[in-house]
Amino acid sequence: MMTRSTKEQEIKALAEKFNKAKAAFIVDFKGMKVEQVTQLRKKLHPVESEMKVVRNTLARRALKDHPEMEKAISGSFKGTNAIVFAYGDVSASAKLLSTFSKDVELLQLKTGVMDNQAMDAGRINYLATLPTKDVLRAQFLGVLQAPASKLARTLNEVPASLARVLNAKATQA
Repeated sequence: MMTRSTKEQEIKALAEKFNKAKAAFIVDFKGMKVEQVTQLRKKLHPVESEMKVVRNTLARRALKDHPEMEKAISGSFKGTNAIVFAYGDVSASAKLLSTFSKDVELLQLKTGVMDNQAMDAGRINYLATLPTKDVLRAQFLGVLQAPASKLARTLNEVPASLARVLNAKATQA
């Protein structure tokens, strides 16, 4: 049994995690084996995320400091829940949860919150299809470089075509 001071410390720690996280996802892990939960936690670590199994009442109390988040997800705290806090790239965390839930069908994505907006399982799965931040940056840089590289190729083509014409004349003679 948890003492009152232990509960208060747990609530304070959860409130700090909610404050620090860019997004939080609530998952139902009922029926999963310990090895599967451990494997999920190990996979979450490289994408700057962590999974925390908490009591529903303690999670609701921790959300009192975050009214927008509370409004978005507090109704989802029923049954066995774990909260996945995404501190880094949110789409990478969503992608990992989505693929893991397809591999281990006992893991169910319930809901989530990002930028104080509620997300159902469908929106989380859609978020998982988006490219990561690094891929988006690379695509954007490619778009920015395209006009300059096309101009350089075009300018380079003028002397190259002149050289080909001269070479063709030289071989004819």
